[in-house]
Amino acid sequence: MKPVKQFSQILIFLFLLSSCKATINKNDRIIDSEEKLFEENNSEKKTMEIKFSCGENGISEYLEDGWIIVKEDSQEKICTWKSVPATKDCDMEKDKGCKITKPDKIGEEKIYLLKK
Repeated sequence: MKPVKQFSQILIFLFLLSSCKATINKNDRIIDSEEKLFEENNSEKKTMEIKFSCGENGISEYLEDGWIIVKEDSQEKICTWKSVPATKDCDMEKDKGCKITKPDKIGEEKIYLLKK
């Protein structure tokens, strides 16, 4: 009976030893995968969309910083509004209902898609 007990103890010891070794290998794999993820994140390119309207232009700052223009688009945009009376008899300060707001200056809005 004693040899069976010793054999079972050796078997349990080998089982525990082999399971610890498997855990150590899994930890090594996790560390390797984290390093690969870190490298992929560093090589990932960044994109940004910026808008300038009504005569503003600050794109040169971004270009000097290393950004590259991928796409450029422009749209018409109202820069300022003005209030005018709806009728000749209208007093805009007393009667708010007779005030009409119209576009005053129309400019251009430029939209840039940048990549670094």
